[in-house]
Amino acid sequence: MRVVVIGGGICGLACAWRLQRLGAEVLLLEQSARVGGVMDSLEADGFLFERGPQSFLSNPNLLELIAALRLNDELLEADRRAPRFVLVRGRLHPVPMAPPTLLTSPLLSPRSRWRILTEGFRKSAPPEPEESVAAFTRRKFGPELLERLVGPFVSGIYAGDPERLSLRAAFPMLYTWERDYGSVVRGAIQSRRQAKPANPKTRPVLSNFRNGLRTLPAALHRALGDAVCTRTTVHAIEARRADGRPSLTLRIASEGRHEALTADAVVVATPAYAAAALLAGVAPGAAEQLAGIEYAAVGVVNLGYRSEQVAHRLEGFGFLVPRSEGLRTLGTVWTSSLFAGRAPHGRVALASFVGGATDPEAVRQSDEELLTTVSQENAAVLGITGAPVVQHLERYTHALPQYNLGHTQRLQAVREELSRRPGVFLAGNYLEGPSIGNCVDVAFRTAVTVAEFLGTKTTTQQPN
Repeated sequence: MRVVVIGGGICGLACAWRLQRLGAEVLLLEQSARVGGVMDSLEADGFLFERGPQSFLSNPNLLELIAALRLNDELLEADRRAPRFVLVRGRLHPVPMAPPTLLTSPLLSPRSRWRILTEGFRKSAPPEPEESVAAFTRRKFGPELLERLVGPFVSGIYAGDPERLSLRAAFPMLYTWERDYGSVVRGAIQSRRQAKPANPKTRPVLSNFRNGLRTLPAALHRALGDAVCTRTTVHAIEARRADGRPSLTLRIASEGRHEALTADAVVVATPAYAAAALLAGVAPGAAEQLAGIEYAAVGVVNLGYRSEQVAHRLEGFGFLVPRSEGLRTLGTVWTSSLFAGRAPHGRVALASFVGGATDPEAVRQSDEELLTTVSQENAAVLGITGAPVVQHLERYTHALPQYNLGHTQRLQAVREELSRRPGVFLAGNYLEGPSIGNCVDVAFRTAVTVAEFLGTKTTTQQPN
């Protein structure tokens, strides 16, 4: 019972690995020369930079995967108490990370703090069919919270526009709390009471590896062995019948050769736009819906400095920038403050992000313009003098899927059509969140669903 997984990003790798553990015969096809997608690391002049995401928040499935791959000794954890900052009126302010500090933070006016304090005493219902993150925040807490905290937070996670981002799709828990309890605060309290006691060993913590995020896809590649085929392009998926039963045929090209592969199940673990092209022949309605998912373009700028060039102490995670500040930089992570080995002795490393849904033109600047803009903006905020000793720019025209208004309905339509196309499954960061942990969760669940499908198929095909 062969399963073909298309796409060698973290979703495809984790799904293939899980399927192997469940006893399936797996073949993973990746178009590029390497696996891992945006999870890649770069060494330059003694610095260790991340080309894409800078870290991950651990969760049970991700920790299980890391342990099974024997990577625990490679794992680095950031200080849980590391403060985050937000830039307001040219100054960095600590982001309040708990309700008491939120109610006393000088970031918010007395009016905003009062609306937060009293939200639990007011009853409301979410409007139908859905509302944006911005509309929800204004309705419940006022515009100031949106501008100074929620907007920058949304930019940091989704590179998204809160005016277009769907609350139900991007932050479903907030929607559920208001729907079920009439209040976000009451919902949070009830949810915490009903939750099982947290295991300190599995509490989410910001993490990375000694040799960068490339460690995880490289380990998965080794574990999968010959089941991984790189430099292989899938051109189409076709539904056929073989020996009187339905099967799936993949038209592929590898090293100049064109071939046809037959599979009992196919997992499409590519970005939504690529999945749309692959599904056009077997599920055209689903393909049309997937093609409508927008992506934000993002530039990742890594900068290295001598420590004496930077006036700020860089103690913490980094800072986010509200759009009202007028900067192109969405945020900057102080990578050498979070994890060891990111910069040589006497040096510091920063990673900044530009572009996103609110500033798509930023990534269209020339390399020189973009690097200069980001270094100058960081210099103004952090008191940096002189040019960076090393710098690197990575552009992603389709960096992050946008969970915009209508996303939930769009995915429901996709699932309904695929339910009528047995053997075709999806895994991707457009389904349940863009984080690495979300991707592994989706990959594992998809693998179990595929295994159950194969088991049912085997049973139904046995002679009487």
